[in-house]
Amino acid sequence: MTTDPFFHPISGFELPRYAGVPSFMRLPLLPPEHERFKEVEIGIAGVPWDSGTTNRPGPRHGPRQLRDASTMIRAEHPVTGLRPFETKACADLGDVGPNPADILDSMERITAFYGKLVRNGTRPLTAGGDHLTSLPVLRALAREEPLGMVHFDSHTDLYNSYFGGTMYTHGTPFRRAVEEGLLDPKRVVQIGIRGSMYDREDRDFAAANGIRIVPIEEFHARGVADVMAEARDIVGSEPCYVSYDIDFVDPTFAPGTGTPEVGGPNSYQALQVVRELDGLDIAGADLVEVSPPFDASGGTAFLGVSIMFELLCAMIGTKAMG
Repeated sequence: MTTDPFFHPISGFELPRYAGVPSFMRLPLLPPEHERFKEVEIGIAGVPWDSGTTNRPGPRHGPRQLRDASTMIRAEHPVTGLRPFETKACADLGDVGPNPADILDSMERITAFYGKLVRNGTRPLTAGGDHLTSLPVLRALAREEPLGMVHFDSHTDLYNSYFGGTMYTHGTPFRRAVEEGLLDPKRVVQIGIRGSMYDREDRDFAAANGIRIVPIEEFHARGVADVMAEARDIVGSEPCYVSYDIDFVDPTFAPGTGTPEVGGPNSYQALQVVRELDGLDIAGADLVEVSPPFDASGGTAFLGVSIMFELLCAMIGTKAMG
């Protein structure tokens, strides 16, 4: 059995990849009001919003560049042979319209958008946006019960506040998510953490609440397979979320991000860690912090959408191949 061809991408053999209006992975564009939205099993959405950024803005432009780069994505996974678009009905759901002048209103808009997906039974794959984007998405996905999370990043994003009481920045989303009961901290693992630090507040919060941090030194010493086996054990068989900050990757391979940290994984390892998620019950995933102003070449965005394709395949899983 295969999905309705309506949900298949346009092939590069039918229309050149540089032609046509770009959509994520050349899928049909079906906003929630579309008559066939109810059939979408996995929806890719953009959140062009970076109001949580505290230094170098630009991820608000990420979804547009990611869409353009995604025209290079083809139909079949090169290792597993999975053909995701024939396995699940996938579509580009368009962008959430943020309020660039109001963080709280934007988060309400994002949560409302993703609430429609939850009610429809559609699992989301998100292109951010800065990392604060994950919080309003989680508010929709974890409304009934907390999720586990596999988090790839240079930073924990577990700080309490910035500038003496600003609670919502791209450095605080998972602190808020734990406090709000959206994440089960004992089923959260953060991989690749590195770089100079303000202090140990975030690490102390993680230790006090049972969040597992795998610093980059341990990641390199143990290797991808061993670290990811532990990550799967931590998350377990219950539903989880996957959040992937592009600054997890070394800036040699992904310079287009606002807070780069040297010493990270290479581009192959960036894909490999997602392949090791196969078998998890992934309720949703995101790829955030791609910032086009810092990489006009588009190389970071192409790596980003390649990671998104891996995330899509992990959300389906090789078991779906039958």
